[in-house]
Amino acid sequence: MQEGGNQVKTLDYIALTLVIIGAINWGLIGFLGFDLVRVIFGDMTVVSRIIYALVGIAGLYALSYFGRLRSE
Repeated sequence: MQEGGNQVKTLDYIALTLVIIGAINWGLIGFLGFDLVRVIFGDMTVVSRIIYALVGIAGLYALSYFGRLRSE
């Protein structure tokens, strides 16, 4: 059981990191009109679309944190 818990914890950290990256990017867009992902990876290239998709999936996964916090 311990190993499965470690895998979930790792996934939680990955998701949280992606959500933070997304939040920083949205903050830059909102405050400065600067899209860091677009500047680094190009305007809607395959790589930038993958990054946006991963951040979106991580945000949806992060919703599960609420249920787990409530159960603790």
